[in-house]
Amino acid sequence: MEENILDCIIVGSGPSGFTAAIYAARADLKPELYTGLEPGGQLTTTTEVDNFPGYPSGITGPEMMMDLQKQAERFDTKVHYEMITKAEFSTQVGGIHKLYAGNKELFAKTVIISTGATAKYLGLDDEKKYNGGGVSACATCDGFFYKGKDVVVVGAGDTAAEEATYLSKLCNKVTMLVRKGEFRASKAMIHRVNNTPNIEVKFHHELIGIEGENNLVERAVVINNQTQEKSTIDVHGIFIAIGHKPNTDIFVGQINLDENGYIQTEKGTAKTNLPGVFAAGDVQDHIYRQAITAAGSGCMAAMDAEKYLAELQ
Repeated sequence: MEENILDCIIVGSGPSGFTAAIYAARADLKPELYTGLEPGGQLTTTTEVDNFPGYPSGITGPEMMMDLQKQAERFDTKVHYEMITKAEFSTQVGGIHKLYAGNKELFAKTVIISTGATAKYLGLDDEKKYNGGGVSACATCDGFFYKGKDVVVVGAGDTAAEEATYLSKLCNKVTMLVRKGEFRASKAMIHRVNNTPNIEVKFHHELIGIEGENNLVERAVVINNQTQEKSTIDVHGIFIAIGHKPNTDIFVGQINLDENGYIQTEKGTAKTNLPGVFAAGDVQDHIYRQAITAAGSGCMAAMDAEKYLAELQ
């Protein structure tokens, strides 16, 4: 085992994972990155990325991830198209962490977790059909494409209220579909929604289908769950804002998570409660959830890992 102990394993392959790899590789940590089931992460499901600095004409999510990967590989990051299925972390300073990719055992002095989060969807077939053609789970990422148009936001919590108020500045009209008779959002967010003239809230309404042409959204099919009356709303965009689930299932019971399952990091660092284990990107950030903030935290994680290894010597 001794000769097989790596300095750094990176779990996950979004902007945070690849940025961590670039920094770790340049620091001579010879990182090995495991992509997981979705190489490139959430961004591979985003068509246009217009808000990442350095791409004046914009870029597609998949192209950007390929650029990041090439850059990481240029500095000799080894990329494995495999999924880490289990982790056994050491709690000792200088301890060796053990990870499993299927039956393969891996050993590392530092681990950077950048497994991201997965947007929750309603589970309608139409959501998949129109994903990228009008269905989105991120208003800050995609809202710009619906300038001056009508959109729907599905959800009742702070995320939905925030997305709706953000979209109200860009869009002609925002219709919020709330399944119950009240919001789950905080008082401040409810006031904000109520004070925005171009947001209409439909309580007791659910999205049950999407209609359109050429995979582009044209109508939302909704039902009033009290009267069972169905109707359609003419819209170009449908934003599903029912939350995200951090991809931390395999770390439960080993690492400190918050009540929603996000990894807790020490303020201003990428350090977790375990020595030599760091977290970056959406797996530890439920507030910003942007490619650029994920990349920044990937840089922090690699620098924290480098410093940790230097102090061991």
